[in-house]
Amino acid sequence: MKNLVISFLIAVLLVSAQSARLFAQDSPSAAEAARQLRNQLSQLNDREAEIKIRLQELDYELKPENIEHYFAGYGSLHPEELREARRKKLQIEKDRLVAQLTEVGQSRQQLEAAIVAADTKAYQASALGAVSLKGGALGQIFNATTLQLAAITFALLVIGILLVARRKRHPKSL
Repeated sequence: MKNLVISFLIAVLLVSAQSARLFAQDSPSAAEAARQLRNQLSQLNDREAEIKIRLQELDYELKPENIEHYFAGYGSLHPEELREARRKKLQIEKDRLVAQLTEVGQSRQQLEAAIVAADTKAYQASALGAVSLKGGALGQIFNATTLQLAAITFALLVIGILLVARRKRHPKSL
């Protein structure tokens, strides 16, 4: 039974040490967050460029002479209705893209502000040390070493309780 308690103690210590490391792992650093935000901004720039290119194409297609050329090979009794339907379709697409371009502009502003904040945090982390910025006071209290010590203390407490309970059941076996 004594070997079982020692094996249990070792298992609890190993599990608690590993779980303490998992809980103490950092979220992405401020520099990593800034890099991810810059990647998002780059993707947003690509999307904005695509929208602007399509808007230029639509401006060209919306010219009355280009709408007429579009239907040059069609025979119709009401060509003005065809041209008007084409113009409406192109205008709807243009309006949709203009709205998307506005949303992209707003997203750009938010991303740029987030990048500035992440860069500031990264600078502070490099200047003051990352440990002092990890979650304020809680980050200083609950670092990896403290969590490991707490896990070991908890394991020893559980083993002590088990030994006391066993001693009460079988007072002569120990």
